[in-house]
Amino acid sequence: MKFPRILLLSAFALAAVAAPVPNLSGAWVFNPAKSKNIGMMASVQYTSTITQTDKLLTVEDNSVFNGQKQNRVTRYDLSGATVPNDSAMGEKSQTTSQWSGNKLVTSWVSDGAIAGTKVVRTETRYLSEDGKTMYLESARSGKEPMVIVFDRK
Repeated sequence: MKFPRILLLSAFALAAVAAPVPNLSGAWVFNPAKSKNIGMMASVQYTSTITQTDKLLTVEDNSVFNGQKQNRVTRYDLSGATVPNDSAMGEKSQTTSQWSGNKLVTSWVSDGAIAGTKVVRTETRYLSEDGKTMYLESARSGKEPMVIVFDRK
């Protein structure tokens, strides 16, 4: 009796591992009312357009803050390779991304304010169950994460 249970559990485990990753592609509009710990970002007009393939996720961010337009493109290598990207604040960073279940987890490493130090920020991007909302959590060690919420356009 134990043998069939093991086979059944193994089949469920393989199905979970083989589950497809979410497709984040589309146009997303920032919703400050649903977001948390965003500070001055509450007044930003912000649209994020995402394209995704098996190997690459590209995010084109367009925002307006105090009348100033900003455009930025970020590339996430979905194979786990480290790639250079600029943070929203313009810091040169090295990013490494990987899927953890249905969440895309990216480590951003940049130079610290003190010579020879590094700052690490973890970004986690995922969809709601219905796929109409995207969450972008950004956190540094020991600090409460900023949660930026987008609605599908």
